[in-house]
Amino acid sequence: MHFNIRVSGKVQGVFFRASTKEKAQALHITGFVRNAPAGSVYIEAEGEAENLKQFIHWCHKGPESARVDRCDVNEASLIGYQNFTIQR
Repeated sequence: MHFNIRVSGKVQGVFFRASTKEKAQALHITGFVRNAPAGSVYIEAEGEAENLKQFIHWCHKGPESARVDRCDVNEASLIGYQNFTIQR
């Protein structure tokens, strides 16, 4: 399964990307995370359904220092990422 996720709120400058990578690796999720325009974070995530469910649940909260106001999740076509990276 593959999901495109956009997280808005206080999500830049609070280690959101690093925390997202750590969570993704713990759940065997592949894909990437990057800062997006207007202060949001964009994530592409692939993995097993149950792991993705836990990952998306985490994205709605983020790390302790973040404040998530909105989390938009859309299923998309599988790409086949091999690992999870932080894009700059």
